[in-house]
Amino acid sequence: MARIMREIGIGIVGGGYMGKAHSVAMQAVGAVFNTELRPRLEMICTSNPKSAAAKAAALGFRRHTHDWHELVDDDHVEAVVIATPQELHRDISLKAFDLGKPVFCEKPLGMSVGESREMVSAAEKSGVVNMTGFNYIRTPASQLARQLIASGVIGEITYFRGEHTEDFFADPDEPATWRNQGRSNGTMGDLSPHMINAALALAGPIQSLCADIQTVHEQRPSDDGPVTVTNDDHAHFMCRFESGAMGALHFSRIATGRKMGYIYEISGTKGAIRFNQEDQNALWLYEAKCGAIHPRFQADPHRSGASRLPAVLPGPRSWNRLSGPDYHRGEGFFAGHRNRQTGLADISRWHVGQSDCRGIMAVARTGPLGRDQRNIENDYDDQNWQCPVLVGCGIS
Repeated sequence: MARIMREIGIGIVGGGYMGKAHSVAMQAVGAVFNTELRPRLEMICTSNPKSAAAKAAALGFRRHTHDWHELVDDDHVEAVVIATPQELHRDISLKAFDLGKPVFCEKPLGMSVGESREMVSAAEKSGVVNMTGFNYIRTPASQLARQLIASGVIGEITYFRGEHTEDFFADPDEPATWRNQGRSNGTMGDLSPHMINAALALAGPIQSLCADIQTVHEQRPSDDGPVTVTNDDHAHFMCRFESGAMGALHFSRIATGRKMGYIYEISGTKGAIRFNQEDQNALWLYEAKCGAIHPRFQADPHRSGASRLPAVLPGPRSWNRLSGPDYHRGEGFFAGHRNRQTGLADISRWHVGQSDCRGIMAVARTGPLGRDQRNIENDYDDQNWQCPVLVGCGIS
C-alpha cells in the first residue's frame, strides 16, 4: 500500500544566513529522507517589507510579511522555524506554542535562564514537537562516536578536549558587523553552544568549571570610523564532569587558519576517539588492546564498496571511514510531528536545552580573567542575571 504524503505549511522567521539554510533544507528534506510530511514554504518574515518580498521570491515562499505576529497567527502556517536574533526567540515561541504549533528554534533558546525555562515550560505544556538547531552533533561521525562511547568501546571517559574555532575575525582590519555588538553575538553566544552541546552529549553533565574570556581586537574599522567591540573574541574553560572526568573547552573566532574547527578528543580507560569537522567524514578510534590508532571497519550492507560513513560533503579519501548512522537534522522534526512527539526525543527536546546555560552562566560570571571555580548547580539559578549566551545548548 502506498504511503500517504501530506503537506505541512512552514513559516520561517528570519531571512539571513540560517533562514536561507532552513528554507533550502525544507525543500529537500522530504525527498532525501522520504518523510510522510512534506514541507510547503508558506510564509517568510524579515525585518522590512522590501527584504521580505525579495527573500520570498528568491527562496520560493508563497507569501511574505515583515510582522512575525502575522506569520505565527496565519492558519496556513502549521509549524514555525525561528531563525532570528535571540531577543525574539521567547516571544515568537510562546505565541506559537499557545496556538499549538510545533517550533524549531535556533540556538540559543533564550536570553537568560529564566527565559529558557519559560520557553521549555510552554513547549512541554503544549505537547507539540519542539527542536533546537544543534546540527553538528547530529552528523554521522559524531552519532557514531556517541554509539561507541555508549557501548563501552573506549571504557570510562577520563578526559574530554573540545574546541570550536574559526578565523572570520582573525584579521584586525576586518570591518565591524552586527556580530561585534552585544554579548549574545560574541563567541560565547555564537560558537561555544555547539561544542558545549557536544561535551554534554558525549561526556555527560558538567559539574564545575573555571573560565577566562577575552576581547582581543577591541576596535574594528567601519565606514564611519572605528567601532568599539562589545563582545568576546575567544574563551576557554577547564571543567569537571559529573562522571569525574576532566575537560577543557576552547572557542574562538580569531583562530587563524581555522574554517570549521569543531574538534574533540576523548580519552577513556580502554581507548580514545578524535574528530575534526574540517574532515567531517572521518572518525578516528584508538583501542588500547590493539596498541595503535587504526581504522575500525564495520560491515554496512546498505552501501557499496569499503565501509565508511555516508558522505555529508566530499573529504580526503586517504582516511578509512567508519560506518555510522545517516545525517539527521530536519528529518527528526518531521518524523516527530507524525506522532505528536519530538523527533529523536531523547536528544532534541527543549527540556535538555536548559542544561548548557548552567555552564555558560558560570563562564560568564568568572570571566574575563575569572579564576574562581564555579559549581554549576549553585550558580545557574540567578534568573535576574542576563545570560549573555547560551540558554539552550542541551544534548542534541
